[in-house]
Amino acid sequence: MSSELKLAVIDVKPGGAQESQSGLAMLRPRIFGAYREAEGPKKCAAIVMHPVSNFMGHYLIEPLAKRGVTCMGLNSRYVNNDTMLLNERVIQDLGAGVKYLREQGYEKVVLLGNSGGASIVSFYQAQAEKFTATHGADGRPSDLSPEDFPKADGISLFGAHEGRSHLFLKWIDPAVIDESDPLSADPAVDIYSPANPAPFSKDFLERFHAAQKARRDKIENWVLARLRLLESDPRGPQDQAFVIYRTHAEPRCLDATLDANDRPPKLSIWGDPKAVNYGPNSVGRFTTLHAFLSQWSSRSQADGPTNLAKTSVPMLLFTYTADASTFPSTRDAWMKAAGARGRNVDIRGGNHYLAGQPELVTQVADEMAAWIKGL
Repeated sequence: MSSELKLAVIDVKPGGAQESQSGLAMLRPRIFGAYREAEGPKKCAAIVMHPVSNFMGHYLIEPLAKRGVTCMGLNSRYVNNDTMLLNERVIQDLGAGVKYLREQGYEKVVLLGNSGGASIVSFYQAQAEKFTATHGADGRPSDLSPEDFPKADGISLFGAHEGRSHLFLKWIDPAVIDESDPLSADPAVDIYSPANPAPFSKDFLERFHAAQKARRDKIENWVLARLRLLESDPRGPQDQAFVIYRTHAEPRCLDATLDANDRPPKLSIWGDPKAVNYGPNSVGRFTTLHAFLSQWSSRSQADGPTNLAKTSVPMLLFTYTADASTFPSTRDAWMKAAGARGRNVDIRGGNHYLAGQPELVTQVADEMAAWIKGL
């Protein structure tokens, strides 16, 4: 048996100006977690965290606690709003959570990276082992220190994206002609045009991916130029918000022969891919100059596999084989980064959220708890 769900209220260091619309959050910044304590001695605990999603109700909190591992679902200060999110600040929040569990007396703390949390826990542990993030992706001092990052004892990843910069490059719609018009489209590289049906040819995909990179680079160059303009007047505004339309054009969502796994065809993890792409809210839709560089740009420091390769702790990867947003190539990137420290477990038929799959949640919890307790 496990205890009742407990609330963790953790003070964190202040962030940037107007980071939140809440004056209380700015004046007394806190993050919140929910956890269940396993019975017995406080030997091992785990933190599952995402940069923006609310993980206080994560599906592994109770199952792991029942198997002898205290599990906390921890939110960052940017929960449910990544407009001004800085990955450097997210890992600082994660460090506050690790400190909290250490102070509760847990001998071992393991980082759980689910979905977009995978790149965050990898970035965190890389900094815990060798601190280098003295500056952010925008070149500004990060206000971080080695003391912000107590080391964890292991990393487990599941439904694991390589990082937000990877997603942005692979998902951005290159058919957008006018950044101010969400309906503008170049039919030559429009995967949603009837003129370009799946399965896609190698030639089309080469042109498509080149156009994706060109659009990403164009936006990134505009961001850098805009920042230089703002910073030329230290008394003026130092950041601004902007909108990026159509950021869900992933060919693998329409063509199941690409990077094939058990996923259903013509479906993203949020439903109809075209509806998501043209929707009013999606990946990277609302952002600021500094947040774009930290999260979505080629300058992001939160590249998951690159950071994982810099760590030395054991890594356990769960590959959900029916996931519509992580693929065999994603698994291969993580395993290459982990090397001999890594082990992969395929969860056959698992969708990205294990939604409606309680038997697979049980399988993951059994494997994960046994691995954690064996560290």
